[in-house]
Amino acid sequence: MKKIWWIMEIKLPQNAELIIDKLRNSGYSCYAVGGCVRDSLRGVKPHDWDFTTSAQPDEIERVFSDYRTITVGKRYGTVAVLIGGELYEITTYRIDGEYSDSRHPDEVRFSDRIQDDLARRDFTVNAMAYNPYDGLIDFYGGAQDLSFGVIRCVGEPRLRFEEDALRILRALRFAAVLGFTIEPETSDAILNQRKLLSGIAYERIREELLKLLCGENAGFILRRYRKVIAVFIPELKGTFDFEQHSEHHNRDLYRHTIAAVNNVEPEPLLRVTMLFHDIGKPLAQTTDKRGVCHYRGHQQLGAAMTREILRRLCMPSVFIDEVCDLIRWHDERFKPETVMLKGYLKRLGADAMQKLMLIQRADILAQSPFKREEKLSNLSAVSEELNRIITSGECYSLRQLAVNGSDLLHIGIGSGVQIGQTLDALLDKVIGGALPNEKESLLSYAKNMIDNID
Repeated sequence: MKKIWWIMEIKLPQNAELIIDKLRNSGYSCYAVGGCVRDSLRGVKPHDWDFTTSAQPDEIERVFSDYRTITVGKRYGTVAVLIGGELYEITTYRIDGEYSDSRHPDEVRFSDRIQDDLARRDFTVNAMAYNPYDGLIDFYGGAQDLSFGVIRCVGEPRLRFEEDALRILRALRFAAVLGFTIEPETSDAILNQRKLLSGIAYERIREELLKLLCGENAGFILRRYRKVIAVFIPELKGTFDFEQHSEHHNRDLYRHTIAAVNNVEPEPLLRVTMLFHDIGKPLAQTTDKRGVCHYRGHQQLGAAMTREILRRLCMPSVFIDEVCDLIRWHDERFKPETVMLKGYLKRLGADAMQKLMLIQRADILAQSPFKREEKLSNLSAVSEELNRIITSGECYSLRQLAVNGSDLLHIGIGSGVQIGQTLDALLDKVIGGALPNEKESLLSYAKNMIDNID
């Protein structure tokens, strides 16, 4: 197994040292714990710092009485302290009781032993603690697993996942984002207990899924654990082992989808779009006399299916609309023709068109070699012409038009509907090259339009 370089020395920020020292000076032990220790050992700057201590919540409040504290999580032993504009969570060592809701322990018992607290954590790489006085506290081999890039449950995987089923998805997320492998016993438990995810709130699933999709190892995880993903996105099952029977494809539909996800930039919007871009194909499939399959209308079907999936996953409405628009247009046959591209820019906007270029490239690279170079060459020409139009400032939208509604009011066009229709007609003339984008010419043409109607 290849060993991953990691750093043993942990550099604590000033506020972290202050927290540890204040608790120690008051007679309590305190450690940085969890993700901040893991990331520090990897040489990655932590996003935030969490702490665990032998002090109970009331005692934490007393030690930090000179600071603002937030006690929303006090029932579970957590007090948040505001220091220098940053919020730090400090949690009492605890032993968790049963998890009847597969999320929160029914009861929490406080402890004065760091061993008890680390024993309740999910994975070994997250079950390490550190302070400058005692060094690294690692009872479960987290440092070794970290150095070899392994995700392993603390204790028995079955119990860890029964306590909180979201840990199943967290394991996949960590493996995808960190590029780690999941050790066999943990992996088997993930697959065997995957149905526990059906009881998890979609909001919690959404956050883990988006992070997973943007991980460097997302493709492998999506392939290896597809049955897990299908628990909360059952619509994907239709793409599993679905042969496309087309010279344009040399992979089944799900493997093509995974390849397309891998080929696009790791941004949530783009990765989600690629995950669902062809989900409508099984429903749209027709076969001609030669045995070749066709998928006319799969874009519209896919967009409708994706809208329902993303709503179920509680994605923001703006995000849903953008993803569905990209899916609806992802298979459009663009040509590097100025007038045509300006028409698409008018309809979809520059941002969507540029994203479509990235999406189409990822899609082509996930297809068979048949006509691949021809497709990529055309796409490159389209992208180049799009960028030229956008950067040169050529007119393709109403906001770029040299006249506006106020200008039309001044020449006697008083109806709001008529103003909108006239501006749209003027823009079409400019895009088509029939009129220059000059105020005098546009107003003259608009005036003639109205006079002829009258």
